[in-house]
Amino acid sequence: MPENTAAARRADVLWLARLEYRFHAWRERRARRRGLTPTVAAFPGYGGENWVRVLGRVLITPPARGSADGEYGGVRGWRSFMAVPIGFAQVTVTIDGVAHDVVSDRGGVVDTVLPTSLAPGWHTISMSVEDGEPVDTRVFIVGADVGFGIVCDVDDTVMVTALPRPLVAAWNSFVVDEHARQPVPGMSVLLERLVRENPGAPVVFLSTGAWNVGPTLLRFLGRHLFPAGALLLTDWGPTHDRWFRSGTAHKSDNLERLATEFPDLAWLLIGDDGQHDDMIYTQFAVRHPQSVAAVAIRRLSSTEAMLAGGRTTVDPHAAAAVPWVSGDDGAALLQRLEEVGVARSS
Repeated sequence: MPENTAAARRADVLWLARLEYRFHAWRERRARRRGLTPTVAAFPGYGGENWVRVLGRVLITPPARGSADGEYGGVRGWRSFMAVPIGFAQVTVTIDGVAHDVVSDRGGVVDTVLPTSLAPGWHTISMSVEDGEPVDTRVFIVGADVGFGIVCDVDDTVMVTALPRPLVAAWNSFVVDEHARQPVPGMSVLLERLVRENPGAPVVFLSTGAWNVGPTLLRFLGRHLFPAGALLLTDWGPTHDRWFRSGTAHKSDNLERLATEFPDLAWLLIGDDGQHDDMIYTQFAVRHPQSVAAVAIRRLSSTEAMLAGGRTTVDPHAAAAVPWVSGDDGAALLQRLEEVGVARSS
């Protein structure tokens, strides 16, 4: 691309990013005039024995309907995108009684590393904004003696979504009731089994989905008995040089970060053949073979592949330095992982 054309494109995208920020600022002023105040949607994070990665998003959310048992009732996907993100908000994060002041980014996202000294395992931290009520979330501290972890994709790996095709993605994201979303058969059993066999192993759900759907996704994972884990999503919309954020870059960058943060950990990478997981995991395994325990790729059914606009070609990886398996569901992947020694034979 000629330099002047690229510069013009960056200028256009930067203009769109400014427009998006002004639009959200207008929505914020309008919401505050109605008496609404910001809160923090806090998400599970992770850390080492002297640091923690804190994740959340500052929002003004519309009132949600609830049922008598406290479960959200009849939540359509579009409601997740009605919240107003509050950019550059000051957030107080309290960890083990120590308060830290951090600032959200332009999209209201808090993604920061803070010093701490916590024992391995799950711990509760809190986040608050504008002297509001603290919101609790949890972080998982990985012990220095742990050598195995799990990174798992979400769309069409643990949840049937058929996301790559735009119209289907819009229908699933904005229209479908969250209680109608279906888990991929056997995936919760697979993950629970791996966590049970590897005490102290961290679980990271790495998805190209937007932070808007984070609360819905957490309820889905809990409702279908998936093991608890950190949640790494992304923020939709323009950046300084792109019309939309790259989902592939989001996954690759976070995998690189995990390899740097936990150099002694080998990860089981779980994904599907409907997007780019095979390519992303292949590139990561080539760069960091010591950081990969195995790769497990779930094969979409013919119907799912048709709705998703096709499937990627999964290389057999016969010459790969790490075990590489595939299967139609969680049960098939568990069997293959048992065969290569990553999971224990029952």
